[in-house]
Amino acid sequence: MNRKNDSSSRELRSELRGKRRKTNLILNTLIGLVILLIIFVSVKIFSGGNDEKLADQEQQTESSQDEEKVAAEESNASPIDEHQDEKEIESDENSLDESEKNAGSTDDKKEEITIVPANEDDAVVTEGGSNNNVKKTIENPSWAPIGTSQTGEHYAVYDKESTDWAEMLQAMSYATGVDQNNMNVWFLGNNGFNKSVGTITTKDQKQVYRVYIDWIDGQGWKPTKVEELNEVEKKPTKEAENEDS
Repeated sequence: MNRKNDSSSRELRSELRGKRRKTNLILNTLIGLVILLIIFVSVKIFSGGNDEKLADQEQQTESSQDEEKVAAEESNASPIDEHQDEKEIESDENSLDESEKNAGSTDDKKEEITIVPANEDDAVVTEGGSNNNVKKTIENPSWAPIGTSQTGEHYAVYDKESTDWAEMLQAMSYATGVDQNNMNVWFLGNNGFNKSVGTITTKDQKQVYRVYIDWIDGQGWKPTKVEELNEVEKKPTKEAENEDS
């Protein structure tokens, strides 16, 4: 009887131990799973936070670098652009100045020279002159250069289309009082360096003159002497003769 009881007791204890082992195993397994879950969540949280921090830091660094790059480009570009703008403005102003100068130059050539009349009371008139064909010789200290639109070094030009020719005719008209519209030019030629002599008449040939003119630098042609002739001489006298250009 006692043996049966002992045997039952051992079996009961064995079953209880088996149940405790299973329970402990389950509990340990659950605890392990919980610990693993905690570890996983913790790692996820910390690693995620670090990633966000790194991303923020990288974004801030990139923004800073972009701003510095833009500032550097603007700093380098601004002086060049301003300098180029100044050059363009200066170039435009220079172009405008040149256009105005050229326009002024053209207008000067087109404009008639204004001649101030000489004082006839100052004229010195003598009978005769360089040859028998001269009726009288007239010299007037109040004669002045007629002005000129020419610039630079001057050499007399006897081309009828030239500015020099036109200004010489004005000087002879000024000295004699013969209007150019009523003037025939019989001779106009060289009388020495920057000196000229010309023979002119009115169109009806009732007035005949030989006119001597000198070039004054920057001021134009100035009459120096007028001879009133009896008749036309197509060539100058030996006193005034020189090569006709």
